[in-house]
Amino acid sequence: MSSLRNAIPRKAHKERAQPQARKRFGLLEKHKDYVARATAFHKKEETLRRLKEKAASRNPDEFYFGMIKSKTVDGVHRPQRKILDISFKKHKLRKKKIEKLTATLHSLDGRPSSKHVYFAEDREEAKEIRSRSSENKMASTSVDIPDYIKRKIASSYRELEARKNRANQLEKIHMDMALQKELQKKGRKRKLREDEIVCPTTKPVFKWRSERKR
Repeated sequence: MSSLRNAIPRKAHKERAQPQARKRFGLLEKHKDYVARATAFHKKEETLRRLKEKAASRNPDEFYFGMIKSKTVDGVHRPQRKILDISFKKHKLRKKKIEKLTATLHSLDGRPSSKHVYFAEDREEAKEIRSRSSENKMASTSVDIPDYIKRKIASSYRELEARKNRANQLEKIHMDMALQKELQKKGRKRKLREDEIVCPTTKPVFKWRSERKR
């Protein structure tokens, strides 16, 4: 019987559409849409009620360090990020990328990434080893490289040089930020004169007074 019941075509029940006079209000709201809207409304209402209660029972003399260690962005309190630590992590990633790119270019150019030390028993064996290594170098340099690969290698070298310059600049900025952070800490300090500096440098050098820690 069930197979016969399924064989009979059934009427497709369609959802009631928005009346023509109310087309300007968009799609007709169903019950599940009303439930979602009502839940969101009551959630906001409860949040406002709790905030009003906190504001009414607030102590005007209370103080939290979060008041000075956070800032308001688009009406939302956000804690200050540890820029120094994040920049240091990014700097380490950049250095790793530079090392990886350098190793890749060395392998493309046929340059050994490390030096090999050969030990010979006498001068004749040393001459033989030297001639063998020179032949290997000549064989590696005599290989014809297509022009498009040469262009790619040249662009990679330019990218490597730019990355190195950027890494040096960022390292200087990181050192300046670290110095400023240390200068903001407590403790008596003074700037050394030029005749007091052991290793002359263009940057200012500070000396902190030694304190006995409890």
